[in-house]
Amino acid sequence: MLDTTYTNGVIAVKEKSLLGEKLLRFAEMNAEEAFRALTESGFGSGSEAKSAADAEALCRAEEASLDGFIRAYAPSQAIAEYLLAPRDFHNLKALAKAKRLGTDAADMLAPQGLLSVAELEKLLESGACPELAENATGAEIGAAFDRALYARLFEKCKRSPLLKELLAGKADRLNILTALRSSDEEFAKSCYVAGGKLKEERLHAVFLREEKALERTPYREFYRLARTAREEGRPFTEAERAQDSWEAEYFAARKYTLGGKEPFLYYVFRRRAEIANVRILLVCLNAGLGEQEIKKRLRAI
Repeated sequence: MLDTTYTNGVIAVKEKSLLGEKLLRFAEMNAEEAFRALTESGFGSGSEAKSAADAEALCRAEEASLDGFIRAYAPSQAIAEYLLAPRDFHNLKALAKAKRLGTDAADMLAPQGLLSVAELEKLLESGACPELAENATGAEIGAAFDRALYARLFEKCKRSPLLKELLAGKADRLNILTALRSSDEEFAKSCYVAGGKLKEERLHAVFLREEKALERTPYREFYRLARTAREEGRPFTEAERAQDSWEAEYFAARKYTLGGKEPFLYYVFRRRAEIANVRILLVCLNAGLGEQEIKKRLRAI
């Protein structure tokens, strides 16, 4: 792995190209104006995207670039696993579903993680994926891959207090949403992932939709958002946005005291949030949504 001081110097240069609050101005443009502004800022460099209609190609190029940066500069193997193993599991799941349905997985694949698509296909052919029970439904396969991913991350990150803290925040939020989405508690229990701090009795109270189930925990506000959406029959959009923003916000709250390997992680999570925001921005502009409606959908900038 590269020297942390050198890597942080590279990041200091790269941070200057982050879009930041420019995204709010782009939301005031039409789709083609925003597309031109993004490409002129260097976003999605190297992609073949020609117009706002190619928003996904633009974002995928940026994701691939960021993943390449992670592979080259990750300050530890555990950090590389934490950041890129989810890509491998997503792609493995996509390949498995495509194989079962007899379709092409190309449109479902994310940029490469630690393993190439060819390596993942060999894993599938070798029978090394116990998640693929013969009679399992799509939902059961998805849940099985999620459990396998979090079990791997928990094992690979157990010697890093920082990564364990980040993983716990992700796992607990995912388990809260699983409990609230489920109508059968036994099925919910079969879907819970490893790595979190919430005990079974807490998740039982969440499943029962008890108002104060997580009253004295860091998840009080997250639970309120998700529970309110459930009670009102709305999608879990706000809670999912909070879930996706957890890691970036964890570091943002400490941005003036970051040291060691933390600047690397903070940069990666900011850039991932930025890519997600650009995807939201262009999709919304292409759909004709108004400025205020778009800004409500963006993650914290």
